[in-house]
Amino acid sequence: MTSPVAILLLGLLLGTRHAFDADHLVAVTTIVSEYRNPLRAIWVGVSWGLGHTTTLLLTGVLLLVMKTPMPEKAGVIFESVVGLVLVILGVQILWGFRRSRVHLHPHLHDGNAHVHFHSHLETQAHSHHRPGRANFARFLIAGIIPGEHGGASLSGSLRPFFRIKSYVVGTVHGLAGSAALMLLVLTSLESVWIGVWYILLFGLGSVVAMGLATVFLTLPFSASARLPWLARLVQSAAAIFSIVFGLLLMYEAVAALVA
Repeated sequence: MTSPVAILLLGLLLGTRHAFDADHLVAVTTIVSEYRNPLRAIWVGVSWGLGHTTTLLLTGVLLLVMKTPMPEKAGVIFESVVGLVLVILGVQILWGFRRSRVHLHPHLHDGNAHVHFHSHLETQAHSHHRPGRANFARFLIAGIIPGEHGGASLSGSLRPFFRIKSYVVGTVHGLAGSAALMLLVLTSLESVWIGVWYILLFGLGSVVAMGLATVFLTLPFSASARLPWLARLVQSAAAIFSIVFGLLLMYEAVAALVA
């Protein structure tokens, strides 16, 4: 598989596979935890992919022109930076809960006293009403499916938008993991233009794959949108996992550098 067409096809396939690296999925999951509409969240993944491709393209073109291989330890250094970003994303979610003053709140309903989580920033969609068992499935479906009971319409959900936070995180991921390995092979290509198209198709694969992946990553947050206590529980789990995963990534990166 040394023909230009085969090389470009390989770039597209590897880019698609690259989007599913564990650290990428953890980062994007933490970001989309702020969203409730899976179709709307597609553009979070697309923004991440564009940021990822930006870094790859700028660095890749520089390596192609200078015909200089990517330093072997550069990818390890960026892995530690990615770990730090994951920790920051998780802490940001938990800090947001603190800012919204989430607390247990006593409440009377139909003459019966009970307590529930309460936030001074809750909207009408996060009201004090708690659905019974018969309405539980309806509440979950309403949070997932866009439309009359699910929030935005289908056309509104698919309207493109740019998420700067996701883009910046994508730029950090651009030189870490398997993307760094991809840059190592660029200098072995005979044509600079084949290298550029290889990077672009690699980026296209990651953009499309991550955009589609966010639909499924958002489902747990969407399903719990009508139940504030469950929504915060799911978000907290995602935030804590992001922090732990980020710390492990930083530890492995530092261990590799000092080895």
